[in-house]
Amino acid sequence: MAVAANVPSFAPKVKVLGVEAFEQPFRLRMPFRFGVITVTEGLQAFLRVQLRLDDGREGFGYAAETLAAKWFDKSANLSDVQNQDQLRKSIEIAADAYREAPPSTAFDLFADNYRHQLRAGRELGLPPLVASYGNALVDRAVLDAVCRLLGVSFWTAMRSNLPGMTAHPVIADLGAFDFNGFLASLAPVASIEARHTVGLLDPITTGDQAPGTRVDDGLPETLAEVIAAYGQRCFKLKVSGDQRADLERLVQIASVLDLSAGPLHITLDGNEQYEDVDAVVALWSAMEAEPALQQLCAATLFIEQPIKRQVALARSIAPLARHRPVIIDESDGELDSFVRARVLGYGGVSSKDCKGFYKSIVNLARCRLWNAEGGDVGYFLSGEDLTTQAGLSVQQDLALVALLGLADVERNGHHFIDGFDGRPQAESLSFLAAHPDLYRESDRRVRLRIERGRLQLGSLECAGFGSAVVPDLSTTAASPKSAWPPRAETSA
Repeated sequence: MAVAANVPSFAPKVKVLGVEAFEQPFRLRMPFRFGVITVTEGLQAFLRVQLRLDDGREGFGYAAETLAAKWFDKSANLSDVQNQDQLRKSIEIAADAYREAPPSTAFDLFADNYRHQLRAGRELGLPPLVASYGNALVDRAVLDAVCRLLGVSFWTAMRSNLPGMTAHPVIADLGAFDFNGFLASLAPVASIEARHTVGLLDPITTGDQAPGTRVDDGLPETLAEVIAAYGQRCFKLKVSGDQRADLERLVQIASVLDLSAGPLHITLDGNEQYEDVDAVVALWSAMEAEPALQQLCAATLFIEQPIKRQVALARSIAPLARHRPVIIDESDGELDSFVRARVLGYGGVSSKDCKGFYKSIVNLARCRLWNAEGGDVGYFLSGEDLTTQAGLSVQQDLALVALLGLADVERNGHHFIDGFDGRPQAESLSFLAAHPDLYRESDRRVRLRIERGRLQLGSLECAGFGSAVVPDLSTTAASPKSAWPPRAETSA
């Protein structure tokens, strides 16, 4: 579908007529351990929103995201099923609120309901990161519908400010900010470096794989094989919170990365595994003192959320930030989390579609403003993954990070999930036909295309939020009603 040349000069008002939720199970081709959990399977949520524009036109928009356990809420007292029910409840809260909302711009629909979403979540025992998940998906589907109805791409819609982003009480620190000029200045990148995740269980070489454990499905399994297959130069390395174990594993990883041609870019992800800043400083000091980690340390750009969210924003991060910039990820639960983190010495914040694309754009605006005020002091966003899967999920996130102008983005869904696992074959072929720069076919499966370490994004310039194809939901099961909050057990 061609993107319309005539873009409206104003933000249309929208009315949400209906929200439907669906779920699709998937399997991981290899176990993925991060933080406190090892994942072998999961569920992907799909949303379909029916929308009416103020000129009377009606249509549908879509969004997709993993119902990820033990990331939004890592409480050991909750099961994976309860984590998923938390996210379902967040979607239900947002769906009800958006259906009941009067016609407004897409951005006001989000901003006017933001405090209600967090308050409703808090009353049900949902942390802000969980509560925001529902808005994040519904907002994406709403803008997808707007783009499809108007025949414009996500990039055109945002650069023209069709959502109507403007001053609002929920972003009071940006009260005088020129969103029209800022959005018009954004220049989406045509391609982006894919930053490969090395999880805590991932084999580094074939010598790490126990007999009989190879998948042998035609895709790379070890870090060495990933580099040979995709030509990647950007890597995200998970650390566990055990300094001795982390050092041993990093030395093993470095023995492979040091052989790579060309410059390396590395980030360290603590996944909240360290108790305080002193423990992370001790890890970094030990890394710098290890001769085998000299190149790895020199290539490390920043450290991601190493400290548990309960205490991460309780004291200054400056002792660690003197060595490398530190970003928040799990601590980024509210719209002003980055504002509070900045005071404590954090230099950046993650961008994830599951936390809301408006939040990412607002945080980029803050970076532009703070860097201008401070003489380019280096505040930044980093694109991170939550196992975004082939199809709508990965494309919507790629469309966002491209708009943000990021140089690289963590991608792990293609490594741990084989193509469109669980989805109809015809759907995967439709995505391949519409986005041949982003996918390839091998062994009769459609898989993400990474060449020389890069993802090509040109085909995302299409009517819709990063996808010319909509998911086939005809055989996808409707989401069950959330069982959250869990019922209190009563004695007989």
